[in-house]
Amino acid sequence: MVQRSSGQQLRFGVFLVSGRFPGQEDADVLRRTVRAAEAAEAAGFDDVWLAEHHFMPYGVCPSAVTLAGHVLGRTSRIDVGTAVSVLSTTHPVALAEQWSMLDAVSGGRLRVGVGRGGPWQDLEVFGTGLARYETGFAESLDLLLSAMAGGDVRADGEHFAFREVPFVPRPERRPRLVVACGGPGSDAVRLAAERGLPMLLGLHADDAEKVATVEAYGAPAEHVSTVLCQVGEDAADVVRRTLPGWLEDGLGAHVTVDGRPGPSRDPGAYTERLCAIHPVGDPGHCVETLETSLRRTGVSHVVMFVEASGTPEGTCENIARIGAEVLPALRRQPPVSSPGAPGSD
Repeated sequence: MVQRSSGQQLRFGVFLVSGRFPGQEDADVLRRTVRAAEAAEAAGFDDVWLAEHHFMPYGVCPSAVTLAGHVLGRTSRIDVGTAVSVLSTTHPVALAEQWSMLDAVSGGRLRVGVGRGGPWQDLEVFGTGLARYETGFAESLDLLLSAMAGGDVRADGEHFAFREVPFVPRPERRPRLVVACGGPGSDAVRLAAERGLPMLLGLHADDAEKVATVEAYGAPAEHVSTVLCQVGEDAADVVRRTLPGWLEDGLGAHVTVDGRPGPSRDPGAYTERLCAIHPVGDPGHCVETLETSLRRTGVSHVVMFVEASGTPEGTCENIARIGAEVLPALRRQPPVSSPGAPGSD
């Protein structure tokens, strides 16, 4: 296994959004996700990360930690992470309890990614309100960390206030937590850095933005970078044929709680951008693109969105090809440098 000069090992995972492509049934999509997670373990990936969304076809998994529990039971080696559990609509102590339980029964294979979420109608449906989204993320994150530390937990804040209670089940180990960060100017970057938590860098960002975000964080950490990876001589055609329809349905389904405008990306243009900045192409192109990104960003943990074909067969074939034709070449490479180090351009 290749190591960075800091001693950090290269890691590669898959990122499963559970997106409902046009004409598909939700139950079939969820079964596709489980099948893809099993395929990722068989293909030699280190981890699999599960997205969480509500009330939209962009992703039909409403609880990443619940699906993670099922996937942990269907696998034996691979780590399983949430990408992300949304703290604006989730009680941090309840999430900590679920983590501790699944951590215990899986032997420590559950990772937790958290994010602020968006100003969506979820806030109204689940009763947390717009204030939890606008001002409550730091308090939610700190309460989550306090609960995950074990022992007694209490709160006396603006958004959470309750008497001291014992945390059960007691954690056996420290959590491995990552925080979704939108860009170098994001308040989440500051919060993550202040608490010593690594960042989850988004699919929308190119290498330059990821470098800027890592530099804004300002300290070494085991960050995770998300990319789109589609392998094949016709990979770009596959992505262009399927992704815009999924994006159009998904972006259009975002409903804000207070009437502000929702996402405004053009599906076709966004698809072209993803093809341009991510490893989409034959195996050699994918290896070269990922090698370059590892070198430029200094981020040694990459998770790959692999569902661009929109079908169970296409997803599993893509996972298998990455495992057989891309990962071995990457794992043979010399250590990558941190951003700004000689040779990192």
